[in-house]
Amino acid sequence: MQTPGEEALIERASRGDPTAFEELVLAYQSLAFRTAFVIAGDAADAEEAAQDGFVKAHRALGRFRPGEPFRPWLLAIVANEARNRRRARGRRAALVLRAEAEPRASGEDPEEAALGSERRERLLTAVEGLRDDDRDVLACRYFLELTEAETAAALRIPRVSVPFVSARATNKCSVDTYSSPSRFASSSALSKT
Repeated sequence: MQTPGEEALIERASRGDPTAFEELVLAYQSLAFRTAFVIAGDAADAEEAAQDGFVKAHRALGRFRPGEPFRPWLLAIVANEARNRRRARGRRAALVLRAEAEPRASGEDPEEAALGSERRERLLTAVEGLRDDDRDVLACRYFLELTEAETAAALRIPRVSVPFVSARATNKCSVDTYSSPSRFASSSALSKT
């Protein structure tokens, strides 16, 4: 459901008011870019996909059903553009997530910091190893924080599929991330004896 202000902007934009559409672009440009980025895996492709998504959305405003949520409708267009770019590159794009290291507390154990960094690296590797469809669902749900309904609409998949795909992908990441023993485990055990 959209806000009354958003409904008015959509109505004005569909009648040709460029200022109204500009306000919609400003409201959604960050989310559109992030959506495109997690799907395309490349900042330049994401920027182009988001821009092309807005252009296509503007052209399709006449087909937008009033009263329907605008955000998933727009994100579906952007996601499709991002998928097209990923396919056009002719290879499976890796999801590039910048897992920023958490600021170290002054009393943090350096060994614990190293273990945390290793876990982040293993998680990124696990996510990059997922099928594109699984990675897209995880990205929408957990990195973009979209609802199940918004994820389904943005990726154009059945809503009932979202929790299943999400569970399968998180299980795969969990197994890949935490099943292999830490290379620091043996040094940790040796240092405490």
